[in-house]
Amino acid sequence: MTPAQKGVAYMVGATMVFSVQDAISKHLAESHPIVFVVMIRYWFFALFVVALAARKSGGLRAAVRTQRPVLQIARGVLLVAEILVMVTSFHMLGLAPTHAVFACYGLIVTALAGPVLGETIGWRRWAAVGVGFLGVLIVIRPGFGAFTLTALIPFLAAFLFALYHLATRFANRADGSATSFFYTGVAGAVAVTLVGPFFWSTLEGWDWLWMGLLCVSGVTGHLFLILSLDNAEASVVQPFTYLQLVFASLIGVALFAETIDAATAAGAALIVGAGLFTIWRERVRRAG
Repeated sequence: MTPAQKGVAYMVGATMVFSVQDAISKHLAESHPIVFVVMIRYWFFALFVVALAARKSGGLRAAVRTQRPVLQIARGVLLVAEILVMVTSFHMLGLAPTHAVFACYGLIVTALAGPVLGETIGWRRWAAVGVGFLGVLIVIRPGFGAFTLTALIPFLAAFLFALYHLATRFANRADGSATSFFYTGVAGAVAVTLVGPFFWSTLEGWDWLWMGLLCVSGVTGHLFLILSLDNAEASVVQPFTYLQLVFASLIGVALFAETIDAATAAGAALIVGAGLFTIWRERVRRAG
């Protein structure tokens, strides 16, 4: 396999593992507070991040060194907040409906890249953003009897993840990716630990196994993600991130008896299609 093929394979593996992690999070959230579940997951993730940083050149001292400490900490808080909202959405709406809307985060990144990062967004990508948000409206169906404010929860998660993505791109202009990854895990773990103990829950029986699998899947998914970006450029593997929508939806239907109606499928297709188009236009712009 070429490095690019390996990168794609690792990215597909990462989307599969993260989909399993989402399913386990939903399962545990049925019987334990969401903040507690995310806190335990983050403790394990933080240990992985620290161990990984210690093995790199310069060790922990190099990883901690940052020119933008406030931004790096804010990034970590943004991501853990997004995960809390996302798991809440899994619990209340299900995997398939959540990921159908969450897939629009890339379009939010495109829309905000101009005012936040000073990037030039052409009319074609703006049109794609409009089509994608039309897809979001089709999925959540405001103004119809089936619509509730709960349907906006995955959109909030997408917005928070888009802000995290933009903050990461801005932080990486000054700090390396290793430093950003370190603060993602450690700052997030500290933030959720400030509130998590107030929601402490006792694990019993099989929940110990599920919590262990949740932690291992999180580390494995991030490891696959790192290996993917080590072997291929982000522009090559990014389109394959949309497979998480497919895998998570299949798990939701097979294990949680979720249903995907025609409107949700059509809206999700518009969102993914628009997202793929913006990725392609970005590659064309950089090549030109």
